[in-house]
Amino acid sequence: MNVPRRKPRSARIGVFGVGYHVYWNQFPGLLDELMAKLDVLVERVRATGATVENYGMVDKAQDAYALVPRLKAADLDLIFCDMLTYATSASFGAIIRNLDVPIVLVALQPLAAMDYPKATTHMQLANDDFCSVPEFLGVAIRMGKRPPEVVLGTLENDPAAEAEITEWCEIAMALHDVKRARIGHFGHPIEHMLDMQTDQTALTAAFGCHVVQTEADDLLRFSRNIGDREIERKCAEILNLFDTPDPGVDPVTTKLTAEHLRSAAFAAVALDGFVEHHELDGLAYYYEGEAESQLRALVTNLIVGNSLLTAAGFPMCGESDLKTCIAMLLMDRLGVGGSFAEFHPVDFREGFALVGHDGPHHINIADGKPVLRSLLKYHGKPGSGASVEFRIKTGPITMLSIGVKADGRFKFVLAEGESVRGPIPATGNTNTRGFFGSDIRAFLKRWVYEGPTHHFALGIGHRAASLRRIADALGIESVVVT
Repeated sequence: MNVPRRKPRSARIGVFGVGYHVYWNQFPGLLDELMAKLDVLVERVRATGATVENYGMVDKAQDAYALVPRLKAADLDLIFCDMLTYATSASFGAIIRNLDVPIVLVALQPLAAMDYPKATTHMQLANDDFCSVPEFLGVAIRMGKRPPEVVLGTLENDPAAEAEITEWCEIAMALHDVKRARIGHFGHPIEHMLDMQTDQTALTAAFGCHVVQTEADDLLRFSRNIGDREIERKCAEILNLFDTPDPGVDPVTTKLTAEHLRSAAFAAVALDGFVEHHELDGLAYYYEGEAESQLRALVTNLIVGNSLLTAAGFPMCGESDLKTCIAMLLMDRLGVGGSFAEFHPVDFREGFALVGHDGPHHINIADGKPVLRSLLKYHGKPGSGASVEFRIKTGPITMLSIGVKADGRFKFVLAEGESVRGPIPATGNTNTRGFFGSDIRAFLKRWVYEGPTHHFALGIGHRAASLRRIADALGIESVVVT
């Protein structure tokens, strides 16, 4: 599956190198050699799709003070400090003191090991990338600042170091978008779901995003001028992406009907217009509408359109779950999906929990072609129509739930597990067999004790460390449940 992104991932990343100005006259050619090394890092960062600003060499205190206002003015999401050779911490102190942007020290020496019989002082200085890392970290800690992270390795042929740089660029993309996101909202949480209630000012304070208050009636407005050709195109798109198998044993399900396909396509076209008009980056909603009304028919048939948009990089959350919409956005910008999920029945025989939901879903992380079924009724909600069913890709998975503590502050509750292939219920809902260690009872108890929302974003890969770094950058508490 590959629904293309409608908007490319992006971030603003600054890069500067550090050195010691005394060396340049002492060792001719060393500065040029180090600047060439800086260019390698800049191009590696640019290759991730980020917008990169190269600030050159900082080799004394005056340079650091002069660079601070330029870094602030650039509105950066991340800064790489390239440890090109030994540098005094005065080349860094003013920068770490005055900026709240995450800073990563990159120490990638050209040689995997020095040629000791032929070693020279020049060669040592060209490979002294780690030498001042302890000094820089010590100064940051002494100043009461968050210690910068460190990437350590070799300049070439080091997959681990390259992966860390890519990971940090993805973190920058997540931070870039969540701080600027416009998350649409209409309706209200399902009655009695107290954990769904969210202070929208608190969301802006914690994440930077803006919650756009919209009306369900806007969907009606955008549906009035939809023509048959638009609906037919959307039907063709849907049938190209989904299988429509015969029903299983669940009497609630049937094979996808032409009526439900058309209703889903109609709602998806209206939703596209709604998202474009409000310039949204995501949407959380729940609205029932009057029984038998056109509005109810529309808002209860958004699952397919939501899933298409979620896969295209616009997270959509039912049940008015703004917090999980943010969690899905962060996962999507890390490139690992982010599907709307909760815990379903536990399998005590094999030791796993089914994780899934009745929509919407990130179909780009489906294991094989996702399925559409017609549901004669949505359990716990009004309406009927097409619903999405799949399990996510086999392999490592990560869960992120954003809970709220008693003091009103947010908390990231994280866990890593494995998606293991096996039969799932043919109920028109997503379900993944999630294994979380050898004792599913103990894991689930530990999970709930950390105060998560009952929903979470489910993505592929083990990315708890990346999400914790995002939490750290935002000043949000995080915990990984094991």
